[in-house]
Amino acid sequence: MATVTETLKEKVLGTELEPQLSAQTRNNFLQHAKKDEESGEHYMTEVEFVDAIAPEGEDYHKIKREQYAILFSIADRRKKDRIDIHDWSVFNNLLAKADSEYYVAFRLFSDPETGLVDFNSFKEQYARHRQHDAIPFNWDSDWASLYLGGRKNRHSMTYPQFAQMLRALQGERVRQAFLYFDKDGDGYIEPEEFSRIIKQTASHKLSDHLLANLPTLCNISPGSKISYANVRAFQNVIKEMDLVELVIKNAIAKSSDGRITRTDFLNEAARITRFTLFTPMEVDILFHFASLDQPSGRLSITDFARVLDASWHAVAAGLSSRPDQVISDVSQKAVAASGSVLQSILVSAHHFALGSIAGAFGAFMVYPIDLVKTRMQNQRGSVVGQQLYKNSIDCFQKVIRNEGFRGLYSGVLPQLVGVAPEKAIKLTVNDLVRGTFTDKQSGNIPLWAEILAGGSAGGCQVVFTNPLEIVKIRLQVQGEAIKAAAREGEQVTKRSALWIVKNLGVVGLYKGASACLLRDMPFSAIYFPFYSHLKKDFFGESPSKKLGILQLLTAGAIAGMPAAYMTTPFDVIKTRLQVESRKGDTQYTSLRHCAKTVFKEEGFKAFFKGGPARILRSSPQFGFTLAGYEVLQGLLPLPGEQSAEKELGPRGTVEPITGLQEAKAPLPYLRSRNALKIILDLDLGFGRPKIPKDGVKSWVPGLKSQTPTNSQG
Repeated sequence: MATVTETLKEKVLGTELEPQLSAQTRNNFLQHAKKDEESGEHYMTEVEFVDAIAPEGEDYHKIKREQYAILFSIADRRKKDRIDIHDWSVFNNLLAKADSEYYVAFRLFSDPETGLVDFNSFKEQYARHRQHDAIPFNWDSDWASLYLGGRKNRHSMTYPQFAQMLRALQGERVRQAFLYFDKDGDGYIEPEEFSRIIKQTASHKLSDHLLANLPTLCNISPGSKISYANVRAFQNVIKEMDLVELVIKNAIAKSSDGRITRTDFLNEAARITRFTLFTPMEVDILFHFASLDQPSGRLSITDFARVLDASWHAVAAGLSSRPDQVISDVSQKAVAASGSVLQSILVSAHHFALGSIAGAFGAFMVYPIDLVKTRMQNQRGSVVGQQLYKNSIDCFQKVIRNEGFRGLYSGVLPQLVGVAPEKAIKLTVNDLVRGTFTDKQSGNIPLWAEILAGGSAGGCQVVFTNPLEIVKIRLQVQGEAIKAAAREGEQVTKRSALWIVKNLGVVGLYKGASACLLRDMPFSAIYFPFYSHLKKDFFGESPSKKLGILQLLTAGAIAGMPAAYMTTPFDVIKTRLQVESRKGDTQYTSLRHCAKTVFKEEGFKAFFKGGPARILRSSPQFGFTLAGYEVLQGLLPLPGEQSAEKELGPRGTVEPITGLQEAKAPLPYLRSRNALKIILDLDLGFGRPKIPKDGVKSWVPGLKSQTPTNSQG
């Protein structure tokens, strides 16, 4: 029997009956739910909930799939971090409401007891989800006071009041952001500042084409800046996207060639609108962004789709993040379009060949540094008088003086031969392992898996590179051995690479392989994850942002520095084991014996001989390889790729075939997505993993603090 308090509460606040479970609701729940072995009840955690409301096959280009997890807090009415079939039914019933999008957003912030949104609680939750680099928003402004009351007279909001506030919120965010950048109060801001405003307030609703070309808005009027009138006109266009689409479709249906002009659009708008009139500036903005690649002025539904359809993907032909196997999107599309296995093999072989040549070029350009590094590492003794070289510069000078310029390239041939298979093995294994542990929906990979992938890649390449390394090293030090023997009156015959291979035999070619493993596995385990995170977290690489050559070179150079220097001790040991000992030198019997002997005879510093040279070699080699590939790609294109690029359209983009279409996804998912759009109007940080306030600094020690910008879609 209900108590007096409960009865009074029902009379005052009303009641909400648990909905009757339909067979479809029950089936959807059981399909994704887990079973509690103790109680026998089925339940969902946040993970199963997202699987249920966000089908894997949908497009999560703009609003990431993991962001749907924020709706779990609405379904989890009792805050138990799990929901049962009744909670699931209530949430589905909520989505079935005609105004569910706003109601879901309201439930996220409202007090379950009072059914109102308290300002202080709302502001606290907003602050928790707000991005660190977001443009400030003043909740004590005159605009906010009109909806929430002044500071001394705050009032809670009902559902209709809250929904109306959200409806007007984006316009106020844009206004405040404009004032934030308009420091001198002249009513103008820079194009880059306008771009930042729109990306932070509406990137979850706009297409890649529109977002990428935002700064060009300054070209619709004289001057190089953007006025507040321009900003308001742009905002009105995106606010009326649905009406704009209706006008465009009607006008195109009446066109003889499926294309319309600015005049056709205005004439059709006059026919079908009653209260909304598009201003000349608004129409200019629409046609400006739609005609960036179609200067004729007569535009098709495809041209407008790039502006109006938020799911439109920009596929830019450009560079891959991998220097040795850069394959442009145009080439990939050409292979997919041809459907020919032979063509696919030819394209792969072509790019592998270019990558191999470019890799050999990179290795050739830095080879003298590698030779100096090997000579320094092989130098025995710690007393200056007994040392052949004082430092790397002295070594470089003495090699030229005693052996000539060609001496700097002793043993270069095995190095050039080994570059192609080494890079192919390393990159293939790294990609294979990364792909195995990468989440197919979010594209995220745990750090331990990145390290494992890099280490595995480094380990696999040793099978092929160790024989080439030992031949290369013996050729590199052969010059100084001949010179030393001549001083003592002995005569040493100069050996060829083929003689060294025959003399060593199969077993001998893998001498020092354990040290090679200890060098290459940590090197790749450090390099690949560091390089990947520098691109993504520091330089902001994302599906909508491709890095330039300078950024790729910088990321590769920085990543190579710690990887090269920290693995120098194993490189020193490997060099000592693989070099043929001269008369009077210590004979190393094993990796452990080598390490102990070097430490005992030469001290700890000896393990870092040639460390600076390793850094100077690794970083520029990446740059030369990438630059060489770019030149070769232009000089030696594969026949058929250029024609394929023309078919793909301007800038290497893939044009939508049918233009704007009605969504075919399940209605509960569409309403969940639309509810998230409304929530993200507050801030794009809702549902996103939080980045530390000091940005990359907390992940990459030694880097200058810089908070990276979140990926926009």
